[in-house]
Amino acid sequence: MKNYTRNVLLLTLAIFTNVVTLNAQTTTSEGKITAKVVDASNNQTIPFASAIVINRKTKAVVKGAQTDVDGNLIITGLPKGVFSFKVSYLGYQTMVRDSISISDALKEIKLGTINMKPSKGTALSEVTITAPKSTIQLGIDKKIFSVDQSLVSEGGSASDLLQNVPSIQTDIDGNVSLRGSSGVRVLIDGKPSLIAGGNVAQILQSIPASSIESVELITNPSAKYDAEGQSGIINIVLKKNKKLGLNGSVALTAGNRENYNTNTNLSFQNSKVNLFGNYSYRYGNRFGGGYNNITYLDGSAQGIPNGFADQITDSRSLDKGHNFKAGVDYYVTDKSVLSFSGGFNVRDNDRTELLTINRLYADRSPLQLSNRNNTNTGTGGSYDLNLDYGLKFAKPKEELTFNLSFSEGVNDNTQIYNTDIYNINGAPVNSFLNIQDNDNYGYNKNYNIQTDYTLPLGQFGKIEAGYRSQIRFSESNQIAKNSDVFTGDFITNLALSNLFNSKDQVHAIYFNFQNQIKNFGYQIGLRGEDATLDTRLGIYQKDGQLAYNPGKVAYTRLYPSIFLTEKLKGDQQVQLSYSRRVNRPRGWDTNPFLDVSDPLNYRQGNPNLQPEDVHAFELSYSKFWKAVTFTSSAYLRQTNDVIQRVRSDPNAEGITITTPQNLTKSINSGLELIARVDVVKAWNFTGNVNLYQSKIEGVPAFGVIENSGFSWNGNLTNNFVLPYSITLQVKADYRASEVMAQGTRNANFGLDAGAKYDFKDKKSSLSLNIRDVFNSRRWTMTTNTGTTDIDFSRRMQGTMANLTYSYRFGKTVFNNAKKKPTQQESRSDEESF
Repeated sequence: MKNYTRNVLLLTLAIFTNVVTLNAQTTTSEGKITAKVVDASNNQTIPFASAIVINRKTKAVVKGAQTDVDGNLIITGLPKGVFSFKVSYLGYQTMVRDSISISDALKEIKLGTINMKPSKGTALSEVTITAPKSTIQLGIDKKIFSVDQSLVSEGGSASDLLQNVPSIQTDIDGNVSLRGSSGVRVLIDGKPSLIAGGNVAQILQSIPASSIESVELITNPSAKYDAEGQSGIINIVLKKNKKLGLNGSVALTAGNRENYNTNTNLSFQNSKVNLFGNYSYRYGNRFGGGYNNITYLDGSAQGIPNGFADQITDSRSLDKGHNFKAGVDYYVTDKSVLSFSGGFNVRDNDRTELLTINRLYADRSPLQLSNRNNTNTGTGGSYDLNLDYGLKFAKPKEELTFNLSFSEGVNDNTQIYNTDIYNINGAPVNSFLNIQDNDNYGYNKNYNIQTDYTLPLGQFGKIEAGYRSQIRFSESNQIAKNSDVFTGDFITNLALSNLFNSKDQVHAIYFNFQNQIKNFGYQIGLRGEDATLDTRLGIYQKDGQLAYNPGKVAYTRLYPSIFLTEKLKGDQQVQLSYSRRVNRPRGWDTNPFLDVSDPLNYRQGNPNLQPEDVHAFELSYSKFWKAVTFTSSAYLRQTNDVIQRVRSDPNAEGITITTPQNLTKSINSGLELIARVDVVKAWNFTGNVNLYQSKIEGVPAFGVIENSGFSWNGNLTNNFVLPYSITLQVKADYRASEVMAQGTRNANFGLDAGAKYDFKDKKSSLSLNIRDVFNSRRWTMTTNTGTTDIDFSRRMQGTMANLTYSYRFGKTVFNNAKKKPTQQESRSDEESF
């Protein structure tokens, strides 16, 4: 099955590569349409407006395109004939030219300036887009993927949905990587989240996929963005009301293994106010398990016998979470809007792990046999408040925005480790329990203030400048207790109890200059950041008193960025970019106290971690045909002081400790290909392949030798439109093996499928999806520390099926007085020009 799936992916990649080539070869027509799209009320250009050319006779869409960042539109490769031309954008009337004729005598149609008018009744209403919604939008420094129609992730979480986005991978614990690198910054609506204390994996598990509108990938961010994130930024954009009048929807999901979700939203908008609110609830069970087998190659130095330690794990996890978000936008004037929004999250997590741990001599006779039961009961809650103000000046494209946000969250976890040792040195013993009880409390508080200003300079381009301050307070306390074997009383274990506080603050200013000279565009930026991480570790002394050890990581850096873009003939574009970035250690990475939940592999933080220094180069090429959107990127990323988790040699009890360390340097280079192909009217697919080479320099002090290797990953999402209002989606992904600092992560693959039926009322639908159809997403890796070989395998979730019913209500246009629509209004708010 493994080879079969891999061959299918390779075959499909070859197919869509050939389709791209065929489209390139068969586009021999020379017809061309040019235009500039602006707002009729203020003459401000409109970037990323959608335009389509329709055959007047067959009504088929011949070609589509988007305006660039300056509102310019060029559609080439049009055949001879008579066409209709439409350009549309959210909040504006769709502008139509009914009769455009291309012939040998007239090959180029210059439409000049297209003045788009606000939709009737208000400048904020929604237009009907005639063409299918584009799943990929390309900006100067980011890609936007519309994911609100993802069938295979419906009823799942944000973590499930991200697996369907090109360039993104998620691992067994829900941690996110971008282009194979885990050093990625994840934001929700442009801001960090405090759900679960900012733990990205738990944040993604708590957000329903149905509440997400789009995912923005910024692989090489400009100076305008936070410099945090080794491989870039993933911004998850949640749905927000964009329709006039009273609208709402509700979705109910039921899945196997007692998985249930509900999601509902309600909104109202008129010309002055937009009110919106949504609520979701997740009740999710996850089943997992695996093994962790250690071979001790040379234990004499640690005073332990050579032999083995075999560990088998069976786990259950139940997550329950309520999410609520509400807000109001008030349009003070036609050019200014004041917004206030707030979100609230409350969650519970119950996790149980059953571990069978067999320590064996070299001849596999018993050294010590035991069972262990780990239980974790967690509760938590967080809320965030946001105040935003946006002002557009009389001068086109001059704009000022301001944001002030505050968030606060608490987490409370109780962990009980119950170990039953029943055999020592091959002899049965009277079973006795070794019980450890950990009480963990976490508190987090975030402040964010930001302002951005854009000033157009006419033919000389535009300037962007801004300021941002982020301050985060974090408190993490653990009190550990062990039971007395004879009395059963719990006694505080001072060695495993600690208090850890941190204050992480980043103050930044940036400046960007952008200009377009004919087909050549450039953007030059510089960001300055002053960052400080203050930590305070409280260690219990033998007398029970606390002794505090302060720590500090502080630095001031400049982060330049440059983007050079050239538009070529035939809807082609090439871009060269460079940026400097940083990957900062988080508070939990610097907490040196032990996590002993795994009895054979402890984990701890490192208070001496330094930030990674990242230099990223990227060369991108994009091309648009009638049925193909194609983009490719060659990239090189050098990371100095690279942070990787390093496993120690075992101690006298056979226990290893994994600690994040600064290694010297890593270099990652690769080629990424993304294509959206409309094969026929009823079938399209989006494919992504990332081929990359990784090299990590050796650090003998940590037992890390130089390691390098080639790897690749890919995914393919097929969409089919079937008869009887049924749509089908099939998605496959594959990750080849990859080198790590001390070993290799092995290959894995998976297949997801979903189907949706739309009822005749067009307001309700029923969908069914199955994730990990073949139960094949198992994470395995091998690690070598010099004295140990470790084989690790784990799965978490397995095959999941969900059935979802959705119902939508409301209308897209709100009028105080009823009136009969005119012929012009009945054409979806279109207007001729």
